[in-house]
Amino acid sequence: MISRRAFVASLAGGLLAAPLAAEGQQVGRVFRIGILGNLRTGKPDLWGIFIEGLRDLGWVEGKNMVIEWRISEGRYERLPALAAELAALKPDVIVVPANQNAMAVQQVTRTIPVVMIEVTDPVGSGLVASFARPGGNMTGLAASVSPEIGGKWMELLKAAVPRMSRVAILWNPGNPASLLQLNEGKTVARSLKVQVQTLEARGPEDFERAFAAMPRERAGALLIVGDGMFTLHSQRLASLVVKSRLPTMGPRNIIDSSLMCYQTRSENLWRRGATYVDKILKGAKPGDLPIEQPTTFELVLNLKTAKALGLTIPPSVLAQADEVIQ
Repeated sequence: MISRRAFVASLAGGLLAAPLAAEGQQVGRVFRIGILGNLRTGKPDLWGIFIEGLRDLGWVEGKNMVIEWRISEGRYERLPALAAELAALKPDVIVVPANQNAMAVQQVTRTIPVVMIEVTDPVGSGLVASFARPGGNMTGLAASVSPEIGGKWMELLKAAVPRMSRVAILWNPGNPASLLQLNEGKTVARSLKVQVQTLEARGPEDFERAFAAMPRERAGALLIVGDGMFTLHSQRLASLVVKSRLPTMGPRNIIDSSLMCYQTRSENLWRRGATYVDKILKGAKPGDLPIEQPTTFELVLNLKTAKALGLTIPPSVLAQADEVIQ
């Protein structure tokens, strides 16, 4: 049975009780926050939630902080240059939303504090030394405890579609976290005796080609590994999912078109990210701030999609759902 309740930090320590915003701030100083992102906004507006979290802690843009934005627009090859631009500005802290962004910053600075939000396996990726004591200049929040989330996606998709014998996996090879999750998905697929067709999409121009290849391999379902570029072009991706008529496990932002999703609540992670920035601006060292790990994931089922596809979701899977879309 899937755990159903709110995000709980495994190693949060003193982070859960943030001191008053004024504590530790240098009076009159305006702090500079660098953001190396992939999307300026989205659905939901995660950066908006992050900035709202800062505001709740007393950080107001134009008053005691300024934000320097550098956005890749899903073109990860731009990240090294954008990271170098940000580092040259010498911000007080840099915030990054994914592994590839964190790696780009890691290449240009080992001294500017970095807050990561929704990274996958930061220890295995070489970003930090450990969850309890990251060391170095990076800390933040993990999106999943490990790449094993990719295997869990595969298990749930197979449980929902028991007759599935072939599955297509769509992923972005420019995202190192996606590779980790892809490999876990393939490992579990083998144990379930499900054949895997892997399809790459580095940009939206690759979507049609990837979806056209699925029927040639007689894919019976689709697993989409979440990615910032996919989020940026989620409407186009969702349209292709509908046309494919394949039961799809995908990210939350396309659940209206897909069959199911299984992940943490991103909104919680991004609001919590503001508390890390707050701590660092008040003098905390990132290497001493434990990385939070989610312990709760939500399974969402779209029964409207299931009906359109002529699928009956097994009761055992329905019983695990945290949310059901009728």
